[in-house]
Amino acid sequence: MASTSAPRNTAAYGRIASAASTLYSDNQTLIAEIRKAVIMMKEIAVDLERDSKSEMLKELEDGVLQLVKASDDCTHLSNAIQSIGNEYQPGAELTNFSKLFDDKIGRSKAESSSVSQNHLWLRQFREAVWNVHHEGQPMPGEEQEDIIMTSTESNLLNITCPLTGKPVTELAEPVRSMDCKHIYEKKPIIQHIRSKVSQGRCPVTGCPKTLRADRVVCDPLLLVEIDEMRSMSKQRAAEVIEDFTQLDEED
Repeated sequence: MASTSAPRNTAAYGRIASAASTLYSDNQTLIAEIRKAVIMMKEIAVDLERDSKSEMLKELEDGVLQLVKASDDCTHLSNAIQSIGNEYQPGAELTNFSKLFDDKIGRSKAESSSVSQNHLWLRQFREAVWNVHHEGQPMPGEEQEDIIMTSTESNLLNITCPLTGKPVTELAEPVRSMDCKHIYEKKPIIQHIRSKVSQGRCPVTGCPKTLRADRVVCDPLLLVEIDEMRSMSKQRAAEVIEDFTQLDEED
């Protein structure tokens, strides 16, 4: 019996890992679509505020809050899927996957510091609206020294590749570690992982993670976040040009 159980366990593990990888990818695509919707709603809210149509903003903000909660749920599910795909080992008894998922999701929520009301996406939405008429002023309920301006803040963990030094917006093939969430150019990081000298350690200073080639991927949300970062950079450049133009006109 021992000679046949090992191959069966190996085959079962392979199927679970493959299914987990597919589910994780699908879930990341859903999170990316939610992020796109939030970005679009933020842009609509800014236009509404400029046109003084504030009566519609509350409904729009409530919609963003619901999307943020849905994104949080998807993130916890992704963490659970990822954990099961990495750690699951078939045992002698049938696995209760429903309970296993509930346990993993519960652990993800317990370890998460994300609170929907303070979620970065929601803060970006509120600050973008606030800045239409109150640029540089603290939002209600916040002291000036405690302001964390997130409306132009990047969601990306690092904004340059630690190996090439290029901004992530200029990477030809951006990829992100599924473990430490750092971003790299694909070819250099694969060479780094395979190097005997580096032993696969993440090249970001202070990061303790060891990387695996199959877990450094271009997830759907990464491309959305990079596109958003490009848009924010263009917006900031346009604002700087506008400020200089106004100074020249005053002179």
